[in-house]
Amino acid sequence: MRAITLSILVTAALAGILPAQSPMPPVTSAQAAAVPDDSGSIQAALKMLQEIKAANEETLRKQAATLQQLDELEKAADQLRIFARRG
Repeated sequence: MRAITLSILVTAALAGILPAQSPMPPVTSAQAAAVPDDSGSIQAALKMLQEIKAANEETLRKQAATLQQLDELEKAADQLRIFARRG
């Protein structure tokens, strides 16, 4: 009897602690039509995205070069450890 009462109390306590999930609001056609339609702003946004993409590619190239250098340093450190153990 105590086990049943304890499990009911634990379940009720957990149900009170856990937040309820709220439903997602529906997307209306007015929200979908809120996108600007002029081609000037679209072209400006496209140019900005291309600049961001180029900057991201440059960052990725730098990170790849740095990773290559770190791998070479790690290999050199491993070789030093091996030679230090022999000597």
